[in-house]
Amino acid sequence: MGIVRSALSATLAFSLAACGGGGSSSPPPTGGGATPTPTACSLTSRQQWVKSVLDEWYLFPELLSANVNGAAYSDLQSYIDALVAPARAQSKDRYFTYITSIAEENALINSGSSAGFGIRLGYDTSANRVFVLEAYENAPGLGAGIDRGTELLAIGTNSSNLQSVSTLMATGGPQAVIDALGPSDPGVTRVIRFRTASGVTIEASIAKADYSLDPVSDRYGVRIIDDGGKKVGYLNLRTFIVSSADPDLRAAFQQFKDQGVTELIIDFRYNSGGLVSIGNLMGDLMGAGRAGQVWSKTILRSSKSSENETKLFASQSQAIAPTKVAFIGRGGTASASELVINSMLPYLGNNVALIGTNTYGKPVGQFGFDRDECDDRLRAVTFKTVNANDQGEYFTGLASVMPNTCRANDDIFVPLGDPREASIATALDFLAGRSCTSISEAGLRTTQAVSGERQLMQPERPTAAQHQIPGLF
Repeated sequence: MGIVRSALSATLAFSLAACGGGGSSSPPPTGGGATPTPTACSLTSRQQWVKSVLDEWYLFPELLSANVNGAAYSDLQSYIDALVAPARAQSKDRYFTYITSIAEENALINSGSSAGFGIRLGYDTSANRVFVLEAYENAPGLGAGIDRGTELLAIGTNSSNLQSVSTLMATGGPQAVIDALGPSDPGVTRVIRFRTASGVTIEASIAKADYSLDPVSDRYGVRIIDDGGKKVGYLNLRTFIVSSADPDLRAAFQQFKDQGVTELIIDFRYNSGGLVSIGNLMGDLMGAGRAGQVWSKTILRSSKSSENETKLFASQSQAIAPTKVAFIGRGGTASASELVINSMLPYLGNNVALIGTNTYGKPVGQFGFDRDECDDRLRAVTFKTVNANDQGEYFTGLASVMPNTCRANDDIFVPLGDPREASIATALDFLAGRSCTSISEAGLRTTQAVSGERQLMQPERPTAAQHQIPGLF
């Protein structure tokens, strides 16, 4: 029963209407995904392996439940949930520790591959409506005309058995809609009736397919916004989990450097985290002149203190030295996204703000532990991160530690990257010194709310891609 530890992780995962995390500082080994061995991979054997890892590595050993009877659980994730329940009760592990597939996660990290319609969904709990928050390029959904602001109206396996989304939501909640959309397998086909943001109603048969999760959209991911003659750099990073984010970020900051940009809008509104290595690169790209200074610190349990690390800013040819930064975040903004924001606080003083709503609150991350013969990767909370000032206890979200906050809606009926969009317009106001309304104390503890009561749609048992990119279908 070997244990192979893969690299650091920091991202958000959802399970049973709650959230957790996974990802890594560099892509995990490309091996794994072997055909499970029946005896070695019995539920009892897998439970014993999980417990041995957590007993040795879990960040909060005093918050592991000591009296969990494995025989009482019919699946591995439920057993894991029981072990870490005391930490969850203190909001220190909100489903951040979970089991996933080595093969599926490696495919996601190494190539950004996933299968589905290529859309991210949010639902309105008060009106039982489901909307598209964004659509990935080169994916079936966008190809059929589904984009940001589209409302899903009805779903069926063919035109004769369409079920209205409002009825599905009213009778079975979000899970009924998720079930109607079918499994995330290539070739799964659904007929969907939808209304675009411009008001056009379309009915189309759409087949799920493999597609690439581009971390920086070619449509709106990087913009130079002219705000009254001042150049403002806009960057929308969808996820840290895909290794191709490295060249995308370098290209974005090279544009900013070439244009003489010193004020930035960094849009993390749907970004639940991912590879710590990408977060570190992002720091380097905003750290011109800071090489050798502390970016962040990684701290493990006392018995593993020899594994602690301090990451210093490294010199990058594309780097700039921003003078003012507006970070757009919401309830689904977590982990590596929060790490980047928190790590910039010591260097920007009063010249930084959180725009939107409070963030999720995940100052901890995971290692991945592999058991190849079972295609099991245990993502276990094993470390916390702090900035150069040793600040990092933001379990209630970043709003309480930010020097400035500005409340803003997520206007899904305006394209991302458009300066007229509510959050971007508010970010421009902050950068220009115009007034804004702060995020209220009452809103500090958020769930995965996206705008008002619109929440990210997530299955009870997410795929590897959905663990890393909540709301993905």
